[in-house]
Amino acid sequence: MIKPVNTDMAEYYAVRDNFDEEDIENPDGADALDDIMDNLRNLMTDQHVLELACGDGYWTDELAEYAASVLATDINPGLLEQAKTRELPEDIVQFAVADALDPKVEGEFTACFAGFWWSHVRRQDQVEVIGRIRKIIGADGLLVLVDNSQVDTEKTVIARTDLEGNTYQIHAAPNGERYEVLKNYYTSSTLRKRLGPLLKDMRVHYFEHYWMLTARLR
Repeated sequence: MIKPVNTDMAEYYAVRDNFDEEDIENPDGADALDDIMDNLRNLMTDQHVLELACGDGYWTDELAEYAASVLATDINPGLLEQAKTRELPEDIVQFAVADALDPKVEGEFTACFAGFWWSHVRRQDQVEVIGRIRKIIGADGLLVLVDNSQVDTEKTVIARTDLEGNTYQIHAAPNGERYEVLKNYYTSSTLRKRLGPLLKDMRVHYFEHYWMLTARLR
């Protein structure tokens, strides 16, 4: 009997391999991350950053070099423990368990960052999620999202599309269990259509295999 595909995404990210092996869907595009990092430095220098879905701290490590402060959050305590092994400066970086879809955190922030997470937000939930971020960051707060563009590789094959237009992939965890993972890919026009009414000064930059959205919350 074939075991059903697991649909618990939080569990998948708790047991899967690290960012370097999974989120770089095409290693040939890794050089483009350098350009994204340069842009991120320009945007986040001296900002008080709320980071959503920080995972094992790949982006947190980068932000810690120039942000005034970073609260790195993730729904998985185990991933936060991995992030803490990076030994980031405690006077700049703090960690907290929080659901990125509804982050109940305290603090004063000027910016919100999420790397490779927006593609896991259901299309029908995006308006509410942006509204929750706005309640925390405030109007005119900076929002920066980085995610994958769709490229033709084995890791980007779409297994199904639901009635809302959300797309799903099948990934195998190191233990061999198969997981269905929500993974939405966006063009610049789709991002602008969906998020334009919620944001201002919105810019979408496309790099090789990645996109980067920068905007201010309305």
